[in-house]
Amino acid sequence: MKTLTPSRALAVAAGLVIIALTAAAFWLSYAHLAEVALGHGLGQAPARAWAWPATLDLFIVAGELLMLRAALRQEVDGWAIALTAVGSLGSIVLNVAGVTGSRDPATVPVLDYVVAAVPPTAALLAFGALMRQIHQALARAEARPEPVATEAEPAPVVVVPEPFAEPLPQVPALPVLGPWVPVAELLGTSTGTGPDLHASALQADKEEAEEHPEPSPVPPVPPAGSGAEDIESEDTSNTTFNRQVADARKWLADDPELTGTAIGQRLGKSDTYGRRIRRAALANA
Repeated sequence: MKTLTPSRALAVAAGLVIIALTAAAFWLSYAHLAEVALGHGLGQAPARAWAWPATLDLFIVAGELLMLRAALRQEVDGWAIALTAVGSLGSIVLNVAGVTGSRDPATVPVLDYVVAAVPPTAALLAFGALMRQIHQALARAEARPEPVATEAEPAPVVVVPEPFAEPLPQVPALPVLGPWVPVAELLGTSTGTGPDLHASALQADKEEAEEHPEPSPVPPVPPAGSGAEDIESEDTSNTTFNRQVADARKWLADDPELTGTAIGQRLGKSDTYGRRIRRAALANA
């Protein structure tokens, strides 16, 4: 239910007054035109005399309604204006002309003409004001925006960041060790102590060295004619092995983690020979 504001209350009151004024003015104008019709040709037909004023007053009603329709469409209807003008002017003129009747127009007071002209003029103005009130009400109703159904906005998507996985540290490559000796062989001794294990390892290396002996280095051949052909180039005192062990001892002093494979590569020998040199260097250290 709409709240009755002061502005709305005044508009309703003005509308009621205008309706009452329109009804009264039309009734007075209609009744006077009916009397004019009774005194001028329709005296023997009272019913037709009362119907005759409608031929003018209904022009006013029809014209005002058409003008209201055109105003709502924001147009100008010439026929509506013409009908309203014909009905209004005809009603006013006939109301004023009917005042004289059978009297001499010179003897009729001016106020009689004014009294006769007021009802049709008031009817015209009151009905126009009523149409204006209706036009304003309809225009406000059409201009009022209709409620638009809004769709519910979707819930925002919560993005959960994935946990950052740190890269694993890179493990340096381990040096290549010698041949793997099973633990069962190391534990196969009678006591199983540390010296026994070391002795087993030495025995295994010795057996491997016997199975795969290192080729003896080829002594350099002295050039012919140098007088050194008869010098024995064979390393009978094993000085080369001792020298390589001494070199390996120096290398191990600088780099204790040096493997037998690396020593063999430095000497240009095999991995097995390099391990032998390493063990000898560690034993004599």
